[in-house]
Amino acid sequence: MKKSFLLILMLISISVFSCKKDEERSCMTCSSIETGPFEICHETDGTASINGQNTGTPYDEYLSGLQESGADCN
Repeated sequence: MKKSFLLILMLISISVFSCKKDEERSCMTCSSIETGPFEICHETDGTASINGQNTGTPYDEYLSGLQESGADCN
């Protein structure tokens, strides 16, 4: 019984900690000829924000659109 409880507790702990990494906000700097440097962030809800303003657009879609229009993102 104790082994089952410990195994279940360990699995729950692993799943909680692995999900926390997905919830982190990550940002990078982009620039283009038309604009100066700006920050694009991948928000925890999966959308993109530009200089702190949430666009409401999925991050991958927004980033690919920026890159297709000539923006350089690092």
